Amino acid sequence: MVTDLGPEWHIGPDGRYFRRAARVLLFDDANRLLLVRGHDVDQPERTWWFTVGGGIDAGESARDAAVRELVEETGLSLRPDALIGPVLTRSAIFDFFARDVRQDEEFFMARIDAPGELSAAGWTQVEQDFMDEMRWWDLDALESVTVEIFPAQLVEITRELLEGWDGTVRHLGEVSE
Repeated sequence: MVTDLGPEWHIGPDGRYFRRAARVLLFDDANRLLLVRGHDVDQPERTWWFTVGGGIDAGESARDAAVRELVEETGLSLRPDALIGPVLTRSAIFDFFARDVRQDEEFFMARIDAPGELSAAGWTQVEQDFMDEMRWWDLDALESVTVEIFPAQLVEITRELLEGWDGTVRHLGEVSE
């Protein structure tokens, strides 16, 4: 089903729009985390930081979707085998374009040395409508941000992952944002 949200969204068993998504916890050589800031289209004053990523297309693996989304949203390119994980999963219920939606997410971790300039040239119309900027974040600075960050435990989780991933996929359960 194609909606104004995008072709990967469909009505799930609970009556909400639903999609599977792949996300990337991308670090540079200074251990800064790349995040995107977006805003709520029906509440423009509400803004938040979130990880790069998006919907998994039909027939696509989560790993391949993560790499594709990274290129589309940032202009940065990685090989699928450069991704570690998935390191984290979650099911999130949130308001998106004035709709109550659910997204099941797989998070991968990766590092990119000397990433170069970020580019929003690949943003879809939907992304252009709610995404505002991209930024590399030092975790100490990110910890003091006053706007929302998704997932809420992002700083704690990424600190643990930077110490070394033990192969355990952490599941955040179903969260409402």
